[in-house]
Amino acid sequence: MSWFNTRRSGEKGLEKGVVHRKVALVGNPNVGKSVLFNALTGAYVTVSNYPGTSVEVSRGTARLGDETFEICDTPGMYALLPITEEERVAREILLTEAPELVIHVLDARNLERMLAMTLQLIEAELPVILVVNIMDEAERMGLGIDIELLGERLGIPVIGAATARKRGVPEIREAIRSYDGRRHAVFGYGRRMEQDIASVAEKLKGSYRLSHKALALLLLQRDEEVAALVREREGAGYPAIEAVVKEKIFQRRESFHLDLSLERKAIVLGLLEGVITLPDKRKETFGSRLSRLTVRPLTGVPILFVVLYFGLYQFVGIFGAGTLVDLIEKKLFEELLNPWIIDLSQRVIPWEVIRELFVGEYGIITLGFRYAVGIILPIVATFFIFFSLLEDSGYFPRLALLVDRLFKKIGLTGRAVIPIVLGFGCDTMATMVTRTLETVRERIIATLLLALAIPCSAQLGVILALLSKTPGALLVWSLCLLLIFILIGFLAAKVIPGETPLFYMELPPMRLPQFRNVLTKTYTRMQWYFMEILPLFILASVLLWLGKITHFFEKLISWMTPVMGSIGLPKETAVAFIFGFFRRDYGAAGLYDLQSKGLMSPRQLTVAAVTLTLFVPCIAQFLIMKKERGAAVAMAIGLFVSLFAYGSGWLLNEFLLATGILA
Repeated sequence: MSWFNTRRSGEKGLEKGVVHRKVALVGNPNVGKSVLFNALTGAYVTVSNYPGTSVEVSRGTARLGDETFEICDTPGMYALLPITEEERVAREILLTEAPELVIHVLDARNLERMLAMTLQLIEAELPVILVVNIMDEAERMGLGIDIELLGERLGIPVIGAATARKRGVPEIREAIRSYDGRRHAVFGYGRRMEQDIASVAEKLKGSYRLSHKALALLLLQRDEEVAALVREREGAGYPAIEAVVKEKIFQRRESFHLDLSLERKAIVLGLLEGVITLPDKRKETFGSRLSRLTVRPLTGVPILFVVLYFGLYQFVGIFGAGTLVDLIEKKLFEELLNPWIIDLSQRVIPWEVIRELFVGEYGIITLGFRYAVGIILPIVATFFIFFSLLEDSGYFPRLALLVDRLFKKIGLTGRAVIPIVLGFGCDTMATMVTRTLETVRERIIATLLLALAIPCSAQLGVILALLSKTPGALLVWSLCLLLIFILIGFLAAKVIPGETPLFYMELPPMRLPQFRNVLTKTYTRMQWYFMEILPLFILASVLLWLGKITHFFEKLISWMTPVMGSIGLPKETAVAFIFGFFRRDYGAAGLYDLQSKGLMSPRQLTVAAVTLTLFVPCIAQFLIMKKERGAAVAMAIGLFVSLFAYGSGWLLNEFLLATGILA
């Protein structure tokens, strides 16, 4: 599942005012819905919040034969009875948008468990096509699935696929194009269950998207949203329906949900008899062995450290922030581009004040553009390549399982590992992704930790490059951030009211990342990121230029000088912290310049790196926090983070001075 979404529209995107036949993709998380969605729609899609929620829904169009279809990639859902906000949105789309076709995507390796939702869709009399995905992994494990027999028993089109390998995609396209009716089998429960359902269903007189049988079952499962819908549609007839529902719920108050689950499981087992062929001895692939090792603490933690060392430290920190930055920033900008631009501006722009705006100390080209392209771009690019490789390999869900026990101590579940890891790419984007967490409490804690202790990729890359020459400094910085992350998370979990929800996540197969997928994801993310940072860097240069010519910038530095001195830093670091207000990575690039000039000792560099990492979120992240969590929460987090950053910097400086470490 992709945790970044393409935000782009074009000639193949959704055209306003044009009505297309609608197709909804539904299914559990991590079963390949997004991969199928991308295969059907291409790159031109729109992503927006579902009205009244913070849940994103992707929409695109697919040209199949002579017709154009609107494809909707719904959030992950496990059943028609919703628990999470994502499931509520997915069901709302089925109820209110009335798609002409519902494609249920499930994992071939978990057919027995996931087929229960297919039964619910058929029971609701929705027009369903079943896609049994990840067939390649199932076959590799020695599982045999008779797709044709399964289709006959369900009475709907069933297609075997491996969408990540493009297998089955042409057949799915043809099935969508040629679908001509709501054919399906009829499945019955035990006599008592059928009687209870019928006693409610026969009283429903209104017109609904779902069948009366499906609605009756949801009412008996105490679905409040369906109850509100029925109350609205039935009017004066609702009290009689409510009376029957309450009577049946009371009669079976201790066993209804269990009985329903067991009866559905029995139906599924009957359907699958003769459909699935199990090997005499189940084959264990290298991917399944590696998968098992990644989720066990004894082996998973060392694997995580190996991934972080080679991925973040060597690839992003050493290669991206070192080799590539030296090549682009020093060779291209400082030796070639900047001297040529400065010379040209001196000949073309006679006014020194205006010339300073473009090529001065804080010029748009010599500082803003150089920072954005020469320092930030190569670091972010290497991080997004690393992130895409991990995502395409299926490692993230396993990492979520590995850290779930630890995260519960800080009020989060393993699901929060996605926005936390994504924060190492861009904290702004990661703050948006916190909306996928189940509770408001989790979202606030994750947002606080992202604003405080998670450096974005560009900031991280620059700091790794700065401190890697002094291993002790890098160790101190890493330990400080880890301890602060755990301490603040633990305290927040104690202070913020609410309970930590249960955690459950599907595990997609572990496989070698596909070059095309990695390239596409990296390009899309780089495009989004660069279009965001370049205008901000230009704006920062303009504001800094205005501050310089009005002398406000000098006053601001003089105001901050005592603060910098109190944590043992030279006054020049005030400039980096002012940069950090515009973007954290901008501030880190400012430290990079100071180190290049030899103005900071290892101790000062470590204190500055820790303080700047903890420093107030950049403008973009603060605005997203305000949008996602509200102005009061955003202001409280911003104020706390600022005070905590300077307090931590002071304590660390005193500790290093007292112990003589990094002297």
